[in-house]
Amino acid sequence: MTATPPTDALLAFDREHVWHPYTSMTDPTPVRMVTGAAGVRLCLDDGSELIDAMSSWWAAIHGYGHPAMEAAVRSVDFAHVMFGGLTHAPAIRLAQRLVEITPADLERVFLADSGSVSVEVALKMALQWQRGGGRPERTRMLTVRGGYHGDTFGAMSVCDPDGGMHTMWSGVLAQQVFAPRPPGPGGDVQAWADDFAAVAAEHAHELAAIIVEPVLQGAGGMWIYDDACLRVMREVADEHGLLLIFDEIATGFGRTGTLFAGEAADVVPDIMCLGKALTGGYLSLAAVVCTDRVARGISGSESGVLMHGPTFMGNALACTVALASLDLLVAHDWSAQVAGLHAGLVGGLAPCHDLPGVADVRTIGGVGVVQLDHDVDVVAATEAAASYGVWLRPFRDLVYTMPPYVCTEQDVARICGAVAAAVEVA
Repeated sequence: MTATPPTDALLAFDREHVWHPYTSMTDPTPVRMVTGAAGVRLCLDDGSELIDAMSSWWAAIHGYGHPAMEAAVRSVDFAHVMFGGLTHAPAIRLAQRLVEITPADLERVFLADSGSVSVEVALKMALQWQRGGGRPERTRMLTVRGGYHGDTFGAMSVCDPDGGMHTMWSGVLAQQVFAPRPPGPGGDVQAWADDFAAVAAEHAHELAAIIVEPVLQGAGGMWIYDDACLRVMREVADEHGLLLIFDEIATGFGRTGTLFAGEAADVVPDIMCLGKALTGGYLSLAAVVCTDRVARGISGSESGVLMHGPTFMGNALACTVALASLDLLVAHDWSAQVAGLHAGLVGGLAPCHDLPGVADVRTIGGVGVVQLDHDVDVVAATEAAASYGVWLRPFRDLVYTMPPYVCTEQDVARICGAVAAAVEVA
């Protein structure tokens, strides 16, 4: 009897016992076994390689195995100590760097352990800030349709309530206030602004904050909207005494063409959430940065302190890797890298306009999106891209890519070819 190869045994166990994101446990879709990763390529157990056109869900912007990142991992004196009552140089230096590179006035830093948690912290900050100002009745959030902010309960409550991934929880989640989705670039911003302002005015007495993904809505539909809408949000927030929260977990660190997406409209939020690319995809880490005004308001609430403290807050290893990632952003000229990605995606995806079933093709910074007029056959589309030597992860009616910044022109051209191949069978 022939012994089962180790990889087969592992995959069999995976299929029977391991949950994957948004996948059935009893009828899972196929998975591929990764045995290594280098540059922008994933190495599979059969000896083949795939260009990772997803940057491991938008995080691995420098690719894999970069010497500076590897050195950072090995340089730490200790991996973790509790942040309650203790501190350390990696966390302090990372906070210093974030204060330096984020927009002016964002000078207080809370180090969380994941993107969803950072959103929870931001929402809690807004609620405590209102309480500190003597407005405890202001407990709801204003946001826009089409958004996505994470899978924890507070974050789910500000995701799109109908077209998003969390509709089954609509009777359980906090009931937030939703305005229309912002128009695309060049759309009728004034008409949308009138609607947004009207919704805000109607609910101002119960609102604590506005929370949005600036310029690009990610997992809610990869929707790009006119950056002038951010100025409207800032004006409405100021008019009604609301905080403005930018969820830059997906957009931060250059992905949309500016270091932070809000900079496209020269709008500074009161609170900003950061994650994903913060550590270059090496470790889970997030940050919430806010203004001194917000910090002082929270201190005025009845607790006197921000009521949150994750176990792995300020993890020394993650902070060290994050510093290395931010150093690489500067050393590699992220702006030029993203501009190169953008040019390649614009030209490479243009032929997709003429493919059957394509409803729209759109790009921003290092993001390329092909939207279909029907839901994607995910398995078929994934297989088609893999046969082209590229890893894609389509969802809903979208085949999209967010490549690592270090992709070459040839890599981007292959990615675009794979997107077209996926679209043709989707």
